[in-house]
Amino acid sequence: MNYQTTALRRALAADYAIGLMPATARRRFEALLLEDAALRVELGHWQDALASLTGALPERPVPEHVWDSIKARIEPQVLHLPAKKPLWMNLRLLAAACAVVVALFVGVMYQRDTGQAYNAMLVSASQQPALQIQAFPDHLQVEPLALAAVEPARDLELWAIAPGGRPVSLGLLPAAGKGRIPLSKAQQALLTAPLTLAVSLEPQGGSPTGQPTGPVLYQGQLTSL
Repeated sequence: MNYQTTALRRALAADYAIGLMPATARRRFEALLLEDAALRVELGHWQDALASLTGALPERPVPEHVWDSIKARIEPQVLHLPAKKPLWMNLRLLAAACAVVVALFVGVMYQRDTGQAYNAMLVSASQQPALQIQAFPDHLQVEPLALAAVEPARDLELWAIAPGGRPVSLGLLPAAGKGRIPLSKAQQALLTAPLTLAVSLEPQGGSPTGQPTGPVLYQGQLTSL
């Protein structure tokens, strides 16, 4: 056998390094190694390449569902049920579910208590936000943003205007700008969208005619929240 063939020398070195060589061939190959330095180099290459495969792998736990699947395949006659969770884990899940239910209930009750259903942003003739109004069941909450100064002998009056209807007074804006406007039962019934809210400049104490007498300074649409 011609041991100088590159392919043969490589194959023999690989078989020897892997351990597949029969005992007789192994002894013959070891005798060749004593006389052939190049063959020893070739064997060293194979041993270095295979060394990484002999290292120990880190131990990792097998997931429980994998074991269950293996058991179900090798023991199909046995019914494998998932392991029961500890009582404390079930109680924690139950507590979390109760917390979610309580949060939802509190949120619903808060909305029911506040009763806020409508909101309006009133703007000036130049379309600048001037007044924000939030409608509650029995009152309006007024938040001024950029109201013009009003003379001492004048008041700002708020009006509700339904589509195609006449203005209905909702009351005077608070003197300080920010505050509450109480609503009567009749006024409460008006507050349904679509509705326009408007503010006019009136004599002190409000319009004497029941309709706007001065210029309309601000207006906006009442919208559902």
